[in-house]
Amino acid sequence: MLLKLQKYIESVGFSELPENRKAILQEFIDSIQQEKKAGEPVNLNFICTHNSRRSHLAQVWAQTMARFYGLEAVSCYSGGTEATALFPKIAETLENSGFEISKISEEENPVYAIKFDENRQPVIGFSKKYNHPFNPKSDFIAIMTCSHADENCPLVLGAKQRIPITYQDPKISDGTSEQGKIYAERSRQIAMEMKYVFSKIFVADSF
Repeated sequence: MLLKLQKYIESVGFSELPENRKAILQEFIDSIQQEKKAGEPVNLNFICTHNSRRSHLAQVWAQTMARFYGLEAVSCYSGGTEATALFPKIAETLENSGFEISKISEEENPVYAIKFDENRQPVIGFSKKYNHPFNPKSDFIAIMTCSHADENCPLVLGAKQRIPITYQDPKISDGTSEQGKIYAERSRQIAMEMKYVFSKIFVADSF
C-alpha cells in the first residue's frame, strides 16, 4: 500500500464512531460474513443519486480497507440513479489522504484511476448508473449512501441485498470557505466506518 495512505489509514481509529452507527454497520458486516461463509465473492455496489461524491468515497475506501485487511474476494463498485460526473473535489480529497490520482479521460464525465498500491489495479472512478455495464448485473449487495436514493429507488435490480448506510452530502459546503474541511471530514468518516467494517471480517485462506 502507498506509504502516505497507509499512515493515514493507521491514524484512523474508532473512538469517534458512535454506538448507533456501529449498529447500522452491523448489518453490512453480517452480510459480508454470510457471503464469505458461503464461499461466494463479495460484490459491493455503493449507490447514491448522482454517483458524484459519497458513493465514490465509499467505493474507494471500502476497496482500500478490504485490501488493507487482506480480503481479496471483495470487489467494490459505485453507481447512481442517474449519471453526472465525479466531482473534482472528491479526487482532490482522496489525493490529500495519500491516493495517487490520474485522470485518464477528459470528457464531460472524466474517468479517474485511483491507486492505493503501486502494484495493484486502481479503482476506476467515473459517474454511471448503478446498472451500467461496468458494474455487476446481479448477485451484489447494494449499499445506499444517500437518503434520496434510498427513498426514491426502492428496487435495485440485480441486488441480492439492499442496505442503507447514508451520509450527509458534503455538497452543502460547495462555494464556501469550509469546503475543504467538510469534504475531508466526510471522507474520514467514511474511511473510519469502512475500516471498522472490514476490521470485523475474519480472514480465511480461502477468502
